Amino acid sequence: MVLTRGLVRESELFMYSGIADKTLFTLFGAGLTALFLAGCQADAHKVQASAPDFGENVFVLDPQMPAEEVQARLDALFKQQESNQFGPERYAVLFKPGVYHNKIKLGFYTQLMGLGRYPDDVMLQGGIEVKATWHEEDATQNFWRSVENLSVTPDNGTMQWAVSQASPLRRLHVRGNMLLDDNGGWSSGGFIADSLIDQQVNSGTQQQWLTRNSNIGSWTNANWNMVFVGVKHAPDASHWPNPPYTDVPQTPIVREKPFLTVTAAGEYQVYVPPLRQQTQGISWQDAHLDGTTIPLRRFYIAKAATDNADSLNAALAKGLHLLLTPGIYPLDKALNISRANTVVLGLGIATLLPTHGNPAMQVQDVDGVILGGLLFDAGEKNSEVLLQVGQSKTATSHAQNPISLHDVFFRVGGASVGNATHSVIINSNHVIGDNLWVWRGDHGNGIGWSMNKTKHGIVVNGDDVTMYGLFVEHFHDYQTVWNGENGAVYFYQSEAPYDVPNQASWMNGSSNGFASYKVADHVTQHKAIGMGVYCFFNDNPEVKLTSAIEAPLGEHIQFERMTSVSLGGTGEITHVLNTSGDAAKPGSEVSRLLKP
Repeated sequence: MVLTRGLVRESELFMYSGIADKTLFTLFGAGLTALFLAGCQADAHKVQASAPDFGENVFVLDPQMPAEEVQARLDALFKQQESNQFGPERYAVLFKPGVYHNKIKLGFYTQLMGLGRYPDDVMLQGGIEVKATWHEEDATQNFWRSVENLSVTPDNGTMQWAVSQASPLRRLHVRGNMLLDDNGGWSSGGFIADSLIDQQVNSGTQQQWLTRNSNIGSWTNANWNMVFVGVKHAPDASHWPNPPYTDVPQTPIVREKPFLTVTAAGEYQVYVPPLRQQTQGISWQDAHLDGTTIPLRRFYIAKAATDNADSLNAALAKGLHLLLTPGIYPLDKALNISRANTVVLGLGIATLLPTHGNPAMQVQDVDGVILGGLLFDAGEKNSEVLLQVGQSKTATSHAQNPISLHDVFFRVGGASVGNATHSVIINSNHVIGDNLWVWRGDHGNGIGWSMNKTKHGIVVNGDDVTMYGLFVEHFHDYQTVWNGENGAVYFYQSEAPYDVPNQASWMNGSSNGFASYKVADHVTQHKAIGMGVYCFFNDNPEVKLTSAIEAPLGEHIQFERMTSVSLGGTGEITHVLNTSGDAAKPGSEVSRLLKP
């Protein structure tokens, strides 16, 4: 559904069949009637370029729409999505450049995106709020939502963003403060990149957080693992672990996530930022943005209700990029990305669901492929892998034009029964990962030690692979397996499986359990900075994990600032790295290790 100002067909204004809530339909319909009449009376002489057909779950807002009508639509959307944790609905709300006088509460599977070239092209006067009222102020399940490319002026001076994994913020200008919890309720992990926060960020009870390439006024509070990479005015990290701040002054190599824009003439484009090295702060401070602009006509605009693996692969074979509008895409075969520089961009947490034990996507070993804004959801029939990047390990270098993955999430169980041996395997060299959450579900539908079966979350075979914000949780075996040389991870968060029935069922030879993070014995170069590994053996608190991290020791094996936690003292992690570090256990729940 596209809302535009000016001459549009009335029939296009009432395409809401995909909205589940009748109240939502009524509010949207009433507002559109007013908008339609006002637009025709005021601007009948102006004809705007026709907007693309993004389908009924994409709402394109115009700053000249009445503020009260915009508010009614957004409130109704939040009412539907506030607690809709495992529902099938997906939405994206796109803001054309201009000023909006609205305060937005953001629920599950909803993306807010400004359509300007710069964040300040869209100014939201009122703010954005995420709380956990639906879950008794516990924000540890506030997943699957995002905001990017706009300016926020909170009405009370503070933008409250109480979230956990898979809830990224990108290219924001927050004209005030930020609060990252729900006034004392727990929240568990988050990610912000390429953003300017004018005043103070208060992390509150956030357990861990990654801030990358941003400018902040100041930062207060910390719990277990707060990591800053390429951040201007990052807090003093010289007293780790009191507080547990880790500061990497410059980001070694990164490409920001592509984003959708619209010109003054109404032409839609996708802007692809350039590869940058040794950077600090935001990428959009200059009047001229480097990078590549791709007209939307070079994208296949996919819709979950009508597209399938055959139609999407046919579009890819024609040399088109993919824009996946919000929805769940059942796939009976893998999407095959074989052309260099292909962009696959999802709106509204677009979800890929393999149905026949197949991979959901295979990326060939080519330069410059970019994936962004996607959720890979395992099907009931076991898939060996959900996403494979590179068919096999080769010597091919992609150093000048890497494959990059931005806000790419994986789920095995939760919405329904799901099974996947591996969620993601990376065989290509020089891949950049930028906010990945790889999750074997610990709650929801189809959950159980013998139900949502897995082995590893992520396996990295490629060399020179770099990860910013890697979250991997609850898999049966090693969570992360790193076989490639010269890998680098900046911020890692992981939890052992909650549902281990007993120690005998979770043994790695003579060792108790499987380390979360395993670097293969043959690897000679590796770096990991700012790591947190936790346990909560709720089915059997007597279970122990010998080591949070296993890695060879050597001159070029670098681990720094590692933390293990026994959540609530339910279970034990005996060592942090190999046999180093004290136990995290009942009575001494947190253990830290600066270096081996």
